[in-house]
Amino acid sequence: MVQNALGLIEAVGMAAAVEAADAAVKAANIELLGYELTKGGGMVLIKLVGDVGAVKAAVAAGAEAARKVNKVAATHVIARPHSEIKGVIFNRETVTTKASGSKVVSETPPASDASTGSEPDAEPEPAPASAPEAIAEPASEPVLEPESEPVIEAAPEPETEPASESVSEPVLEPVSELVTEPASPYTCNLCGDPRCPRKKGEPRSTCMHHKA
Repeated sequence: MVQNALGLIEAVGMAAAVEAADAAVKAANIELLGYELTKGGGMVLIKLVGDVGAVKAAVAAGAEAARKVNKVAATHVIARPHSEIKGVIFNRETVTTKASGSKVVSETPPASDASTGSEPDAEPEPAPASAPEAIAEPASEPVLEPESEPVIEAAPEPETEPASESVSEPVLEPVSELVTEPASPYTCNLCGDPRCPRKKGEPRSTCMHHKA
């Protein structure tokens, strides 16, 4: 049964219990028997075995770590447990990974069944590998069909030639007309008519536009 000492840590909540078990196993050379879910209050009892000094150190470290997560209901160390309490320690409600004592609940067999059942499901995976090959073939064919045929038709050369001729012709005509027309001189500074015989300085009566 139990060799030297039995350590018990009763914490509130599974998270605090797991933290206590982890810290206890790391703190000293002890063996983790398992855990038991107590009825009411959501408490979990962690069971440890080993040397007396190692179990005391493990229980102290586990309780300290569990208090950081949640409350610790109780801790206890039994130095030399009697063989008559074997049924209390290894009862049906104790969950452990090792088959020790009578009627100990173990979680390892269902775990192996679940792992073996998942293996045949992974075999029919290479079937969809052929699907991407068929998709890649039609993608390359339509790319080769449209080539440089519509690009050759565009030729904007004849449009530029008549544009230059029409622009140069109307610009030259009005310039020549303005230059050839001479401004007719006039001598009369009163009417400004070149037909008037009056000259500057003569009396106004000589102006053809003067009214008597």
